[in-house]
Amino acid sequence: MARTCLSRCFVILMTLTLSTTAWGQSNDIAKAKWHFDSKARQDTTGGYAQVVKVDNILYISGAVTSELTPEGISRVYQALEKSLASFGATFQNVVKENLYTTDIEAMKLHNDARKIFYKKDFPAATWIQVSRLYMSEAKLEVELVAHLPAAKP
Repeated sequence: MARTCLSRCFVILMTLTLSTTAWGQSNDIAKAKWHFDSKARQDTTGGYAQVVKVDNILYISGAVTSELTPEGISRVYQALEKSLASFGATFQNVVKENLYTTDIEAMKLHNDARKIFYKKDFPAATWIQVSRLYMSEAKLEVELVAHLPAAKP
C-alpha cells in the first residue's frame, strides 16, 4: 500500500513539474541593478544593490545622513536623485517613500528641505521614528519606490 501511494505521489509530482515547464512558467524575474559608481552593480559586502529595477518599477535602498539639518536632508535627497537618474527617473516617478529617523521632530522642523525635491508632486509616505538605524551614526534613512512609464510596443 505504501509503495502504491509513493508511486502515485511520484506520478503526480512529475506531472506537475512537466506541466509547469510546458507552460513556460518560471520563478526567475529579470532584474537590472545599479549601485553607486560601481561596475559590480551591487555591494556584496553589505549584501544589497542601491537600485533594483523589475519591469517598470524601481526599488531604491535607503540613503542616509548623520545630520538632521536642511543640508544633511538635502544630501540624502541628492543621493536618491542620483539613484533615480540611474534609470532615467525623477522624483515625479516616486510613488512611495519610507522615511526612518531617530528624531521625528527634527525631521518635521526641516521638512521643507525634502519637499523641494518633489516639486509639489508628493508620493504616499510613511515616516517612522526608530531608536537606531543600521549605521549607528545615521539619524535619517529614506527609501523609495518609483514607477517608470510602461515600455511602448
